[in-house]
Amino acid sequence: MSEENAVLFANEAFYLAIANRDVPAMNDIWGDDPVACLHPGWAALVGRADVLDSWERILSHDAAPKIVCREPRVLLHGDAAVVVCYEQIEGELLVATNVFRRAQRQWRMVHHQAGPTAARLSRQDAPGPAPKPN
Repeated sequence: MSEENAVLFANEAFYLAIANRDVPAMNDIWGDDPVACLHPGWAALVGRADVLDSWERILSHDAAPKIVCREPRVLLHGDAAVVVCYEQIEGELLVATNVFRRAQRQWRMVHHQAGPTAARLSRQDAPGPAPKPN
């Protein structure tokens, strides 16, 4: 498997853990400290314990959002990789950055940040440019 595909596999595992509300899988995805997570509208979370606590609270909530990853792109930097993608959440669209670090031949997440975007999905579910103001 190419390194790019291995990173995409790790990224997909992250979104599958969300979809399945799988707290143990989410725990396995995250690397060791230092890690950070910025959920939309939340304060920055730094440290594995706080990050995993946030995911446990989100995934155990009855109204946990359904998130679908769209158009992931991998940027490789040696033992670090960045995935830039869109998250489709119940009709809304966010842009996300997922950062991974290779440790013992496995890619582990060390940072996740999602926030608003002006992009929108086309009919084929691919993000497109934001509409231009009139």
